[in-house]
Amino acid sequence: MDYRQRARLNQDKSIRIKHMAFAVKSVDNALINYQSLLSVSSKTEKVIWEKAETKVAIFYINDIEYQLCESLNKDGRFTQWIDKYGEGLHHICYEVDDIEKVLDHAKSNNAKLRICEACNIYGSHAHPEGFVAFLDDEAAGTEIEFMQVYSEEELKKYNITGI
Repeated sequence: MDYRQRARLNQDKSIRIKHMAFAVKSVDNALINYQSLLSVSSKTEKVIWEKAETKVAIFYINDIEYQLCESLNKDGRFTQWIDKYGEGLHHICYEVDDIEKVLDHAKSNNAKLRICEACNIYGSHAHPEGFVAFLDDEAAGTEIEFMQVYSEEELKKYNITGI
């Protein structure tokens, strides 16, 4: 058994990559590169997230969602990141089965939670796709987000009452 096989045996299957977000100066320019280098569709959707003041191109490579994120104001989250680190990987969102359990584990290992910059809420809270939380600690310069995707019932509730 080689090291890859051993690593796969020891993995926690309750934590999966949901998406990877990249801080870019220009979504349009970055998307051109992904389209030419990785055959990303020319029909990739670009959306404006008003609350976060962010322009985002969203596409998939295999089962992983990629988000190219451009701040729409000069003091935005991704502009600040680029000023500090340059363009590149901003955060990885891990999909989890039980966000409170994961956060308790992280906190028991001295991790700290931080305020969601888009919502100004600390800890686990509702987002359009699920409950999310951000660690204040970075992993090798990359932010960490956790998401517990809504169940069908929770999604209906979110759509009706806006959790």
